[in-house]
Amino acid sequence: MKPMAHLGVGIGWRPEIADAVERLDGLDWVEVVAENICPGHLPEALGRLRERGTRIVPHGVSLGLGGADRPDPEKLAALGERAVALGAPLVTEHIAFVRTSSPLLEAGHLLPVPRTRDALDVLCENVRIAQDALPVPLALENIAALFSWPGEEMTEGQFLTELVERTGVRLLVDVANLHTNRVNRGEDPAAVLDAIPLEALAYVHVAGGVERGGVWHDTHAHPVPPVVLDLLAELRSRVAPAGVLLERDDDFPPEAELAGELTAIREVLTATARALPQAGAPDIARETAKNPAAGAEPGAGAKPGVEEAARTRVALAQAALLSALVAGTPVPEGFDRARIRVQVRALAAKRADVVAKVAPELPGILGGRAPYREAFLAYAKGRPMTAGYRRDALDFAEHLLIQDLPADPAARRRLTAWWRERAGARPPRRIVRWARALAGRAA
Repeated sequence: MKPMAHLGVGIGWRPEIADAVERLDGLDWVEVVAENICPGHLPEALGRLRERGTRIVPHGVSLGLGGADRPDPEKLAALGERAVALGAPLVTEHIAFVRTSSPLLEAGHLLPVPRTRDALDVLCENVRIAQDALPVPLALENIAALFSWPGEEMTEGQFLTELVERTGVRLLVDVANLHTNRVNRGEDPAAVLDAIPLEALAYVHVAGGVERGGVWHDTHAHPVPPVVLDLLAELRSRVAPAGVLLERDDDFPPEAELAGELTAIREVLTATARALPQAGAPDIARETAKNPAAGAEPGAGAKPGVEEAARTRVALAQAALLSALVAGTPVPEGFDRARIRVQVRALAAKRADVVAKVAPELPGILGGRAPYREAFLAYAKGRPMTAGYRRDALDFAEHLLIQDLPADPAARRRLTAWWRERAGARPPRRIVRWARALAGRAA
């Protein structure tokens, strides 16, 4: 595995902090959510960063490589297109599933895959499909989770190690996610770091969160806590990462606070002076001990195509779980029901928040954040998302109009105009609204 190009210390680029990011001293690179940019129409601030030589890495969130279905060719092409447009040295995604195709459901969130042989076989084949389609190397991130799957056959370290050995994929290690899984799933971050092939490390994520009722929420909206910086130091004591990136997605602090968090990251990285192996440079002794075929081409020991029976088993398990999370069906046997209830509430809240960002006019039309949130959560309780947040916003508006809501005629006219402009159609006539409402009650 070739050594990773040096990235340095960076930050997740978001439109809300674009001006601050441009002014941050000593910033080496940025990461951008791939689905939030259009290659032919980059935001001006992002374009200026590229013009001055700042590296930009696209970070995907919607491929769902851990899902039972093979990767969507259009999504792969879009991710590759963004990598080329940005001149990126690599692209990154997550070890997660985000949707099911039967029934058609969207989580709107990264959900953990079971650490089973079936799930690993499916993931490895999906990763190889993605690698063949992408124009640059791929790295995958470990995710944070609120719950564990019953009947798992491997530890996190074993799962990630075999994934790397079978595909040659690089790892994006999120140390905040390691802390999340320590609190929520009882996993030892040091044991994970000891077990995984750090020579495959692409770069590192650092982020903040908050603990409520014994559950750690990986919010990306709170300051980075000392315990996460301690895990960065744990990783740094084992390997010199090519890059470390600060993530912040909401409740953005003043520029000085962002700069202070970057300084704290730099201090951790420079605290250990002794020589360490560079990420991406193979540790031959370790590789030989783990895998006698070390030195072969990545994926040389990979299994042939996954049996469809394995995909079917994974599909059934993921559909049962996702249906419980977003459609109110019974929780599958073996899951911690209390944790699943926490996840259900978290998914609904995230869905409401993201729809409000995608369609910021809706809270204003409905009389403010609180009335909007109440109406949306009532709507979402029986209507799982099937086609992304933008479609969800339109479906929510149509749902209200079918019920002759909002009650205020002026607000209803504004919502009708908003829906018509974006849906490209006339709003349902009253007779149609009555018919749909009756059909909904009958169902």
